[in-house]
Amino acid sequence: MSSILSAELAATCSALGYYDVKSNKYYADSNTLETVKDLIRYLRRDDESHDIRRQLGEIKVLQNDLIPLLKSYWEETDLFDDYAERGDENSLIIERILILIRNILYVPPDPATEKRPDNDASIHDQVLWALHQSGMLDIILYITSSTNEKAYYMHTLEILSFMLREQRASELARAALQRSETEKIRDEAELLAIRHRETNQKQQKIKMYNGARHSRFGGTYVLTSMKSISDNELLCHKPLNNLEALNFDIDKKKPKTPKNRMPIKTNTFERRSAFSIRLFLKEFCVEFLNGAYNTLMYHVKDNLVRARAQAHDESYYLWALRFFMEFNRCYKFEVKLVSETMAVQTFRYVQQLMENYFDMIQTDKKKIILWSRRLHLALLAYRELLLTICVMDKSPDGTVRDSARVIKSNIFYILEYRELIITLLVTYNELKMSNAYLKDLMETQHVFVKLLEGFCGGGSSVVVQKKTKKRRRRQKPTQDAVVTQPDVNLESQWDEVSPQLSTVLQGNTDFSTDVVPFDAASDVPIDEQKADAMKNVQRKLRTGEYENAVSLLRAAREVWPENNCFGSNNMAPEEEFLALRDIFFADLGVDKAYKVIASHKTLRPSRSYSNKMQVGYSLAKWICYNPIEVVSRKKCFINT
Repeated sequence: MSSILSAELAATCSALGYYDVKSNKYYADSNTLETVKDLIRYLRRDDESHDIRRQLGEIKVLQNDLIPLLKSYWEETDLFDDYAERGDENSLIIERILILIRNILYVPPDPATEKRPDNDASIHDQVLWALHQSGMLDIILYITSSTNEKAYYMHTLEILSFMLREQRASELARAALQRSETEKIRDEAELLAIRHRETNQKQQKIKMYNGARHSRFGGTYVLTSMKSISDNELLCHKPLNNLEALNFDIDKKKPKTPKNRMPIKTNTFERRSAFSIRLFLKEFCVEFLNGAYNTLMYHVKDNLVRARAQAHDESYYLWALRFFMEFNRCYKFEVKLVSETMAVQTFRYVQQLMENYFDMIQTDKKKIILWSRRLHLALLAYRELLLTICVMDKSPDGTVRDSARVIKSNIFYILEYRELIITLLVTYNELKMSNAYLKDLMETQHVFVKLLEGFCGGGSSVVVQKKTKKRRRRQKPTQDAVVTQPDVNLESQWDEVSPQLSTVLQGNTDFSTDVVPFDAASDVPIDEQKADAMKNVQRKLRTGEYENAVSLLRAAREVWPENNCFGSNNMAPEEEFLALRDIFFADLGVDKAYKVIASHKTLRPSRSYSNKMQVGYSLAKWICYNPIEVVSRKKCFINT
């Protein structure tokens, strides 16, 4: 650095002001604002060698001038930037700091290297304690509770998942200032088990080295209860304490299982941290539930649904849902703290994720392990939702019980929800899914069946709607079926219909514009539904629904404009009246039931069928759904 620049920096720092030791106060100069701007300008001109920053560090401008200036003149708004107006550079710095914290916490533990038992501070616990002492966790808690910082919600959610990945939510919720009797008994039992295990290992080593003579001098033994290949007595050259220990494959080379055929192993690692770590983590979780959980989960789910997050970030959402809902259930259950995720929409979202993960396991063969772990994570979140409903059923508040009943009615009356767990049970594959997944799946099935049994009212059934087909018997055409009904006079009906229809066409009636002339849910193509639309227009004319008939005709005209089947778009009211008259008198093969309804108000079928035709109608049949029978059908799978 040149001497001129060094002198300019010294003069600039001197022009900021001075500190009076007697009054213990910092006095700013009249040109302090311009001097601060000069300092910012110098810092922006600094190069890669950072000479200017080193010079300012030697002068100690931060300790001697800037911090005292901040304390004494904090009311001077001209000296400071507005905290709400954050620039892109500062936002980028904050994001980098959060990513750095996430990467530090992401480092996986190594129990074999650390060799630390439970209730001892591991390296991960020491990092958490350092973040707590520095106040960084308070800043993270502020970010999660502020809607202005929702751009960093995904980063903070990742930090939370890596912070609490070794903790069990139920044990963390029960952490107290004093150890309970249950914890004392459990710790003593663990110590006794370790002591017995070490004693048994020592005894086995003593027996191994201080045993009898070598087994090769034991002689030859004859097994009288078993024959060899030559029908002689089977010989054994080793002493056997138990006949079941006889093994003919001991010298054979064991077949090696391929990697793609080996069962999936779970890599979850849980331990009890030090007592002080558990206490401040519990306090952190309580504050997070009270002030930030609902807001954070709402915005995170919105980003996931709108695809504004990175791929597979829903795993962090599922983990947070499972962990904090379990913590709330085991600590002091309050539905309002988890109201954002305790809804039917959350059940639907988790179910969609589970179905997607299950499909990807079948299709993406190269990433089966990853998709299996994601499916397991979604299953844990789904189980926690069901367990929360169980707690809501036992709540003394009637409003909470009513909310649980509404959620259960939506779950148990939808086929996809009822068959999801059973489908996962039937399609379980030990090569694609872990044993821990099967254990959690069985527990989830148990909770689901218990909820369904309680909802049915002790052995009753859930009434569901099932589509059935009712078929008519083959019958020969009779003369009565062929002959048209003479009591229906279309001419006399038209004399009554035409004045009213003319009034509708010439009047200022507001016709409905949201009429759909076709069935979008039908398997029949739209082009083939033209005849059905014509029949609907005729039926509405004959039953007196003139406004609906005209609206349906105009809507069909827009859908099928070809050949002017329903008229042209610029036709006059007189032409439209004539078109409706032709439709009214046309023989479209409509059941005469509509004609009879218009005249006699009775229902009598009159369509003629050939002896080779068989017509079926789709009816809605109410049946009783018994959950116990469904479980019994799957009993063969559970027994295997």
